[in-house]
Amino acid sequence: MQRKREDIEELEERTLAPYAMRSRASRGRKIAEPAHPLRTCFQRDRDRIIHCAAFRRLEYKTQVFVNHEGDYYRTRLTHTIEAAQITRTVAQALGLNRDLAEAVALAHDLGHPPFGHAGERAINELMRPHGGFDHNAQSLRTVDWIEIRYPSFRGLNLSYEVREGIVKHSAFKGRPAAQEFDPSLYPCLEAQIVDFADEIAYLAHDVDDGVEAGMLAEKELEASQLYREARSMVVSDGADERVMRYQIVNRMINLMVTDLIDNIDAQLVAADVDSIERVWRAGRALAGFSPAMSDRVAELKRLMRDRLYRHYRVSRMTEKASRVLTQLFQAYIAEPRQIPEVVLERAKQDGDPLPRAIADYIAGMTDRFALDEYRKLFDPNEKV
Repeated sequence: MQRKREDIEELEERTLAPYAMRSRASRGRKIAEPAHPLRTCFQRDRDRIIHCAAFRRLEYKTQVFVNHEGDYYRTRLTHTIEAAQITRTVAQALGLNRDLAEAVALAHDLGHPPFGHAGERAINELMRPHGGFDHNAQSLRTVDWIEIRYPSFRGLNLSYEVREGIVKHSAFKGRPAAQEFDPSLYPCLEAQIVDFADEIAYLAHDVDDGVEAGMLAEKELEASQLYREARSMVVSDGADERVMRYQIVNRMINLMVTDLIDNIDAQLVAADVDSIERVWRAGRALAGFSPAMSDRVAELKRLMRDRLYRHYRVSRMTEKASRVLTQLFQAYIAEPRQIPEVVLERAKQDGDPLPRAIADYIAGMTDRFALDEYRKLFDPNEKV
């Protein structure tokens, strides 16, 4: 027996928590479209995100280690997939709409430029006189405007709730792009949990990647209470060192995820949240770790900042990324004809100022494309 969209929506009505977002209750799309016969609006959004070009390019964008450093390390794409998996687990445990939560998680980094946060800092500095650059706002701009895949509208035409969840990722109150979504209201809980799934994913996999790269040692990680607790739960039984590390990282994820679920559940009970409206108007985020886990996470973040993110090899890549993107931006500003004509023509049609068009172009690059562009522009022996 086929399960139609209406059947799925009816199942949501019966099984989701009262504070969850129902597909049937979505505030819709900017441009109305006929409903799909088999998929809910949020399932359709998730699929559009997975099939877009910006999602594919995440494969060659830096998380911490540049793609060509080795095949083992996480990329922006694998990080996104890991964050989405954690998001689905949390959403399921709390009776939330898993499809909506997953769609927000899959889209949360679509606007991230090459070379990770170093690239974002460089573009933001270059764009400071022109409104700045923020990857959360750029993610929304990507799905709203930059992606061109349909004949009757620009962007992916995602539902209101997914778009709101993308731009209200992390601190959003002062973000200009969030003004469209009433910044006095908090996003649905499905979007709120993505912030913490993102954090859990990157902290755990950065520990794994950092040790694999030889930049972190177990002795250094012993300074983290969270790491010590996770390690105490693992019995070696002569297991391979890499297997042991995987098991420790697995326990770290489990400890953070379990704490997040338990604490959100307690917050919902304490605030007597029994509807999506009460989530919006709670006046604060309802998703978060317990105070004890927040302290452990903060401690691990400090350790990772001092021992990994400021490691001389990462610092070298950070400075290199800043130089590459800065010089690309300046070269394009000085002579825009070095940019593909289609990019300039689209910016002209859209009425975008040249710096914003260039920021869009650079933000869409992968690490290796940016490095190739750099060589083509500045190495006289490189073919253009």
